[in-house]
Amino acid sequence: MNNLTLEQELINKLNATQSEHFLSEQPYEYKSIFLNSIVPDSTNPRFFPAIVISDLHASQLISKNITKQQLVNLYEANNKVLIGKSCIVNCYQYGSKEWHKANKSIESILELGENAVMSEIIQAPTIFPLEDGTYQLLTGHRRFFALIYAKGVDSAAHFKVYLSKPVLPKTQQFQENASREDLPQYGKLQAFQDAMHEIQILNTSRKRLGKKALTIKEMRNILGISAGAFDNYNVLVRYPAVSQAYSDGCTLSLRQVKNVVLQIESQYKEELQVKQLNAVHKQDINQRISDKLNNRNTPVKKPVKPHYNYKLATFNSPHIFKKFLSMNVMESDLDIDWEEIDWENTEAVNAVLKSIIEQLNKESQ
Repeated sequence: MNNLTLEQELINKLNATQSEHFLSEQPYEYKSIFLNSIVPDSTNPRFFPAIVISDLHASQLISKNITKQQLVNLYEANNKVLIGKSCIVNCYQYGSKEWHKANKSIESILELGENAVMSEIIQAPTIFPLEDGTYQLLTGHRRFFALIYAKGVDSAAHFKVYLSKPVLPKTQQFQENASREDLPQYGKLQAFQDAMHEIQILNTSRKRLGKKALTIKEMRNILGISAGAFDNYNVLVRYPAVSQAYSDGCTLSLRQVKNVVLQIESQYKEELQVKQLNAVHKQDINQRISDKLNNRNTPVKKPVKPHYNYKLATFNSPHIFKKFLSMNVMESDLDIDWEEIDWENTEAVNAVLKSIIEQLNKESQ
């Protein structure tokens, strides 16, 4: 069994070839595959916890020769969805938030399933082979479940089959689904974050081999999106409240929510008179975004401007103190990386001040 981490796999690939075409050139073919040999990807953000039931059990449920509760017990399907030929059963607690969310997915699967009964699905789902002879679903989870509903698990359907597991599977999922307008916004944001996680691992692998880090343009090219779309995604994933709102049923477009985020950020910076946001600021902004997207009229707390208590170390002489007051510290020949200082962190700034004075005191000795 291959137990290599993604970073190890990427380092091996990068070492084996001078080009990085393996990131985009994934050999595939179209084949007819039995549905019962395909395993859904439980880590896919568009996946919902569905259990595929046998054609026999589906037939028995429809003919009322077996009850829903018997199937729930048989498949351990509490808080899951059972899917079989011509039947889908929502096994979440009736009326709960999860029950409503599952129903939305079920509605889209039923619509696709009805179309699949009449004709082939236009865009074939994508899969890749596993070591045990089965296949892992990569993209097209709703289409796959629609095929189960339309034809049954013992039937076959047409799939786009990669000859091996893609090097960056989450990035591949994002690439193939980024342009789809019909996909839930929550899934798009989660897919972007998963893809960026893989790309960061790719960057780490490149650096270990002495290669340059990927540029923003190269990242966009790998993801297959425009500069504008890349910026939109990066703004939207800054705050957990955005994904949570979409998970809870927010229907606003990604562009509309991006505008909400930018407006709240801008207003917050103006209130506090700061240019950079620290972790505490972002927590406050996240709460404001959550309130806005959920139409809550929670009174907004005015951010409290922090107090900065700067302290000077002891000078060895009045001459050193005078030199300190008259010099341009940031342009002096001191061993300090000014770009790395967190100016919002009082302790960090005080440590720098102490270091400066210590260096001046040493020079006077």
